[in-house]
Amino acid sequence: MIWCSNSQRGNYTSNGYLKVSCNGGLNQMRSAICDMVAVARLLNLTLVVPELDKTSFWADNRYFFCSWHAIIFFSFLQFCNINCTNSFCSTFEEIFDVKHFIDSLRDEVRIVRRLPKRFNRKYRYRVFEMPPVSWSQEKYYLQQILPLFSKRKVLHFNKTDTRLANNGISIDLQKVRCRVNFQALKFTPEIESLGYKLVRILQERGPFVALHLRYEMDMLAFSGCTHGCTKEEAKELKRLRYAYPWWREKEIVSKERRSQGLCPLTPEETALILLALGFDKDTQIYIAAGEIYGSERRLAVLRAAYPRIVRKEMLLDPGELQQFQNHSSQMAALDFMVSIASDTFIPTYYGNMAKVVEGHRRYRGFKKTILLDRKRLVELLDLHQNGTLSWNEFAVAVGSAHEKRMGQPTRRRVIADKPKEEDYFYANPQECLCEGANCDDLLGPGNSSSIR
Repeated sequence: MIWCSNSQRGNYTSNGYLKVSCNGGLNQMRSAICDMVAVARLLNLTLVVPELDKTSFWADNRYFFCSWHAIIFFSFLQFCNINCTNSFCSTFEEIFDVKHFIDSLRDEVRIVRRLPKRFNRKYRYRVFEMPPVSWSQEKYYLQQILPLFSKRKVLHFNKTDTRLANNGISIDLQKVRCRVNFQALKFTPEIESLGYKLVRILQERGPFVALHLRYEMDMLAFSGCTHGCTKEEAKELKRLRYAYPWWREKEIVSKERRSQGLCPLTPEETALILLALGFDKDTQIYIAAGEIYGSERRLAVLRAAYPRIVRKEMLLDPGELQQFQNHSSQMAALDFMVSIASDTFIPTYYGNMAKVVEGHRRYRGFKKTILLDRKRLVELLDLHQNGTLSWNEFAVAVGSAHEKRMGQPTRRRVIADKPKEEDYFYANPQECLCEGANCDDLLGPGNSSSIR
């Protein structure tokens, strides 16, 4: 799809410079970059190439963590506002092709690699920092943010996650977000080369499922989910959660969280669900994730059910991965590429990567994406495991629960005054998937899921 600019954006007069620090993991930062380009476009601002938050827990230290002691060390650095070292942190240029980013958006917004020298600290210029309000409409940026540039020529947004609303945004601005996401944010040649090699290896072996098995230490600690863990593991995860002073929820009842569908499925639960969904033993499964908590011990049941489980570490020579080894954002980029290319994508937790991959797969022709209904699945799993549901009854119930959760065309759900609960723009960027009347043909007039 090609986006056409309504005017020659390269000739506009800039109202000032927008500097942004994107927080979170790779896909949260990716969405934030798209939002910030859209904001710069709306306000006629010059955007400085985004900084990637080097102190975020969800950033590059994930592959480095081998014990909760290491995590407490990084927590201390963050609490004291000390950046982690470059050996563990990726810059924008180390993940994305910065020249392509700037050039491909030249007709939409002016982008520079760095602020002019006159705005540097050594010239005693203090850049005004602030986090924009979450889920904001265009009106907020036009009425509250734009006037600030008359006094301050530079603004630094130090938080950028979900700062632009999902819905109620003009069609032109929605398409700018898509243009950034699907065209401008291209990985570096090194990442792309290795990612394409992974895809080729997998495709040569036949069709494959990309399983985003989000059963990792950070996710379990953050969510408080300990189902299937030993008492010692549950204590370790709790210590990790308490090591971070800004995590609001400390005391979490894992059983309650799981029953609400708020926990990632365990590897053992995932094996049963895949079998119930009809994936046979010969299915090739690529695990798109970091280190699974409990390592091979926790993968034993899943691997017994599906012997053709592979990971990037199994498909590539150690030397090929070495340059990315301590950079989880770069490793996640490889998993992202494989997930986009897979025949079927299945996330066991509906986080940022799952949502952004879902949106890309919709954009690429609504490729099969199975969005697991974890709340319903936990009910069915417990009924089957306590003998209430036979295997056949369990399999039929799992299948029927997911008939309409396969990534089919549908309208984005809108919930008035509850932006956190409505469908995420980047999971279903419907404005960029069709044009005009064709949208009704594709999505269907009866497919609207707005809630008023």
